[in-house]
Amino acid sequence: MAISTPIARAPYAADPAVSRSRRFPEPASASRNDFRRDCDRIIHSAAFRRLAHKTQVFVYHEGDHYRTRLTHTLEVVQIARSLARALGLDEDLAEALALAHDLGHSPFGHAGERALETCVRAYGGFDHNAQALRLVVDLERRYAGFDGLNLTWETLEGLVKHNGPLLTRDGEPTARYVEHGVPAPILAYSKVQDLELWSFASAEAQVAALADDIAYDAHDIDDGLRAGLFAFEDIETVPLIGDIVAGIDKSYPTLDAARRAHEVVRRLITRMIEEVTAESSRRLTALSPRSAADVRNARDAVIAFSPAMAAADKDIKGFLYPRMYRHKWVMQVMGDAERVVRDLFTHYGANPSDLPDEWGEGLERSGESGRARRIADYIAGMTDRYALVEHARYFKETPELR
Repeated sequence: MAISTPIARAPYAADPAVSRSRRFPEPASASRNDFRRDCDRIIHSAAFRRLAHKTQVFVYHEGDHYRTRLTHTLEVVQIARSLARALGLDEDLAEALALAHDLGHSPFGHAGERALETCVRAYGGFDHNAQALRLVVDLERRYAGFDGLNLTWETLEGLVKHNGPLLTRDGEPTARYVEHGVPAPILAYSKVQDLELWSFASAEAQVAALADDIAYDAHDIDDGLRAGLFAFEDIETVPLIGDIVAGIDKSYPTLDAARRAHEVVRRLITRMIEEVTAESSRRLTALSPRSAADVRNARDAVIAFSPAMAAADKDIKGFLYPRMYRHKWVMQVMGDAERVVRDLFTHYGANPSDLPDEWGEGLERSGESGRARRIADYIAGMTDRYALVEHARYFKETPELR
């Protein structure tokens, strides 16, 4: 099956015509279905725009060619739509979930998240998936009739469950959440609008999760090569990538480094999309679901890597972890970034009058936990650049993060 050729809509695809609707009822659109409207609302949100100036791995001024959260998100969207199209799923829902999957990330990537988690650990901690949910159901204040974006149930469900169920059917945390528990904002919202945390999400949400993995693997290799954190000779030791490089060199023995790197990325993405499509088709055939509900009630995910590709994905991440994510230069920069976030949290806690009016209003009546959460929300919404500007306002020395 050609990946680019659309197939008939599958019976287990999410259907916007029978969506479980929105928390706040709204009139139907004459020109867009509900999932398309979700995409558009996310794209027009302030949180989405801020992704342009939030770090993926490198900080924003290390070069114009490295990925930001926004460019990464757009790459995930493209992969998610390709997979959804090949599997007969709803492309708009897959796109909405890909667009929203990183909205809750703080400035400075995972370094900022680690710092905020430390700052608010006593008040429920910080989790970027939970923060994404809070943004779209509460913190975005744009519409006259409600807070948040009032997205469909299917988009909210996929946003929190794209990596699988959060609870067992007995209501206990799944393995991923045994140590720290399911984030409180997710549990709280699920009491307002039941997201069925014990089940899998739609196939479209599972597609978005795999698209994120594929984009990370391919583009972090590209960024790592560009930054000089490792060389082609190094990536040739990774089984799947080594095979791809050998194929490129056989066909184009004199190819320059930039084209060679792009060809690796292009072929790796293609290979992974083909593998996910084949494995997912096999699983769906075996399950034979007749509705999206059958996908949610399945015992296992229906969208997945094949065992061989799962091993290759593990090899790639095992290669990247010490050479990129834990590289001494990256660790130094991220250590400084964590300090910026911690400093800002401490400063606003001691000087709440320095918060903008809309964030400081009623803070004295919100209690210690509410105050900490409000400050964390404010910092989490900052771009890298704005966090550094704010830090420089209140501290004598601000790291350059380079």
